[in-house]
Amino acid sequence: MTQADELAKVSAKIEAILPRQRDLYYDGQWQKPKGGYLDTFNPATGESLGPCAEANAADVDAAAKAAHKGFQVWRRMKPVERAGLMKKVAAALRANADELALLDAANCGNPIKEMKNDAVVAAMMIEFCAGLVTEVKGETIPMGEGVLNMTVREPYGVVGRIVAYNHPIMFTAGKMGAALATGNTVIMKPPYQAPLSSYRMMELIEGIMPPGVINIISAGREGSEALVAHPLVPRISLIGSVPTGRAIAKSAAERLKHVTLELGGKNACIIYPDADLEKAARAAVDGMNFTWCGQSCGSTSRLFVHESVHDKVMAAVLERVKFYQPGIPTEMETTMGSIVSKVQFDKIMGYIDIARKEGASLACGGKRPDDARLAKGFFIEPTIFTGVTQKMRIANEEVFGPVLAVLKWKDEEAMFEQVNSVEYGLTGSIWTSSLATAHRAAGRVESGYIWVNNSSAHFIGASFGGYKQSGIGREEGSDELLSFTQVKNINITL
Repeated sequence: MTQADELAKVSAKIEAILPRQRDLYYDGQWQKPKGGYLDTFNPATGESLGPCAEANAADVDAAAKAAHKGFQVWRRMKPVERAGLMKKVAAALRANADELALLDAANCGNPIKEMKNDAVVAAMMIEFCAGLVTEVKGETIPMGEGVLNMTVREPYGVVGRIVAYNHPIMFTAGKMGAALATGNTVIMKPPYQAPLSSYRMMELIEGIMPPGVINIISAGREGSEALVAHPLVPRISLIGSVPTGRAIAKSAAERLKHVTLELGGKNACIIYPDADLEKAARAAVDGMNFTWCGQSCGSTSRLFVHESVHDKVMAAVLERVKFYQPGIPTEMETTMGSIVSKVQFDKIMGYIDIARKEGASLACGGKRPDDARLAKGFFIEPTIFTGVTQKMRIANEEVFGPVLAVLKWKDEEAMFEQVNSVEYGLTGSIWTSSLATAHRAAGRVESGYIWVNNSSAHFIGASFGGYKQSGIGREEGSDELLSFTQVKNINITL
């Protein structure tokens, strides 16, 4: 079979599972968008995957009104009944995980082998929140005889959630959980670059929830801005970039809306000389999330290696990175996918040029792969620069691509100063065999989520979020659940 035949076979497989519905979903039914349609693409092949709804401000207004109407029903439903319906949604995600993974691989460029787990993780997040519906509790406050004072937690109403393109179904589906469990309705805005799995999800779960409880609005800038500004949407959350987070915070402030912002990172992986160097080097590469081309806010894109072990670590790093070979994302053997769009591809290549001009040494990658099958896609080889200083732009700015910057360190105090000099503070990875060193370093690194002798892993129930410009609020744990409630105090004179 020729390469052309192989690609044609894959295209036919994708075509067979593309969602039939490409409209907006609100008020319990599919709705024609007033904003029209835009094509979505396969970033690995350049092929069009067909038109998708593009919501404008009028569409968002209709969806918000439908979600508000649905809220009046959903908030009054018994918590255990809400949980039961949520578990049905989770079951549908699990049962169709392979299909949703193929759609995401084709639409956002991440390898299907890794994406197969995304729908399962989304189901787990929904189930986690569903299991805690009776734990959203208030308190009683002593007031003396004849008086009862108590607090209750109530939902906000309509929640708008805007998610990123690197894990479309995991974010669109999984991020519904906390809001729904606490009695809110949701308007989910999937990534405009990769909305197909969200449409398919709604085809699979249509009819499970009362009308207006789950709403899907695919949109670009106009629809997103309308969602953030809408007076019937008092609660907004974003997974995205720092500039987008700032814009949302500014708009939300006009109506004093409550926001959660999970934003970017320029995260450090710190290797001490007493670390297990083989494991540390492997984690330094894997923590870059080269599988999805470094398009992850939690990627440890700055590697701080003690000078005494630098050369040994780098030899192991350059050996490990060979595992990540760009390939067609819909093929099971692919270990590294494509960049999501030409805009992002050009941005990353621009940073690679900047790093060269600023004096960093290219250790590997830095270009398109030579494979002819990948010529029409947005592929970049895993790229590692050594000899990086903290003054260089690739050590300060989020590339959101497969670019790892390696910095030597000698003095611990100076190293901490460099680690904390960036505006971000999302994650950090520390490698040492000393418990004292681990505690000291974890205390000094200004980030919201720290791994010691581990990297990149998330754990449901462990709250994730950043310091500084990396965000506001926490997700993936009980903190997220409670953040979708507001506290009411009730004072009763008996």
